[in-house]
Amino acid sequence: MSAILRFFRRFSAARVGAVLMKEFIQMRRDRLTFAMIIGIPVVQLFIFGYAINLNPRHLPTAIAIDDPGIFARSLTASLRTSDYFQIVKATNSPGEARRLLDEGDVTFVVEIPENFTRDLVRGAEPQLLVETDATDPGASSYALAAINQLATSALARDLSGPLAMRSATNPPFDVVVHRLYNPESITQYNVVPGLLGVILTMTMVLITSMALTRERERGTYENLLSMPATPLEVMIGKIVPYILVGYIQATLILAAARWVFGVPMLGSLTLLSLTLAVFIAANLGLGYTFSTIAQNQMQAMQMTFFYFLPSILLSGFMFPFDGMPAWARVIGEILPLTHFLRIVRGILLKGNTALEIWPNLWPLLLFMAATGAVALARFRRTLD
Repeated sequence: MSAILRFFRRFSAARVGAVLMKEFIQMRRDRLTFAMIIGIPVVQLFIFGYAINLNPRHLPTAIAIDDPGIFARSLTASLRTSDYFQIVKATNSPGEARRLLDEGDVTFVVEIPENFTRDLVRGAEPQLLVETDATDPGASSYALAAINQLATSALARDLSGPLAMRSATNPPFDVVVHRLYNPESITQYNVVPGLLGVILTMTMVLITSMALTRERERGTYENLLSMPATPLEVMIGKIVPYILVGYIQATLILAAARWVFGVPMLGSLTLLSLTLAVFIAANLGLGYTFSTIAQNQMQAMQMTFFYFLPSILLSGFMFPFDGMPAWARVIGEILPLTHFLRIVRGILLKGNTALEIWPNLWPLLLFMAATGAVALARFRRTLD
């Protein structure tokens, strides 16, 4: 009891108030940290509330019509009116439609084969071929279920009169689904290649974001400024060692993907390694830009986390990219991880060539050049 009394006698509300005031003053001075405290919950709220959709709709679809006619037009109209499909290409060449699927421009290819109308009229139950990109199994599961429902109702008006008996067959044709690139819908085939991009994004940005802030905190920043090296030379010297670190990480992840998880590697590993250099450099350039803005390592870590959160949520790694609203997809297209995920999955699972990955490679090159230019401009201002 006496110890408690002594404690309360020594306790001073005035001293506590002074410490509180000091903390509020420091919080006000550290505006970046305060912005992160407010900004991160707001970003999480809007992303999870508006951008995340586990039931994607309006998926890009190509339709290949080998047998044009009334039934083909009715099937096409049913797909157009469905919320799950957005027909971006109608062609009479199955090869052209398949090329769009290989390049990732469409998620589905619906092929109406030759003699579809003749076989349907004769009661032969023709096949309607549906090919889907199964590199992300969760993105197409609901849409595939919708196709079977459409097959039942799409030709209801056409199968009348002498063909009324055909409408008794439910459905009057057979829907054949081919899940390409991942026919068994193995989750590891989608997740493990994606982890290569996620891990490199997190580690590369974090490491280089502390490149200059570490110099400031250790008191060696003045020595760096006194060197005759140009800003470009300093940046290259800071970044190149971590490119090697990134390649070591990538080698370990790819080895585990092949020998532990059994991920197929159909494409060129040389092409993938060249792409890795661009992706790693883009992330290192962004981290270096963060290091020119942050005043200490804590701020650098906060900025890295603030960037990493939308990268992992809006890139298509955790949630289907096509299920996001337009504004979220615009943000996602800016992020390097979005394009690298398409590249690595395309090379490993589809065997994509340099020509097929180019639409996703040039945004990485542009991002790398932009972050490098901003980092150099910021570093020159710190030299003044």
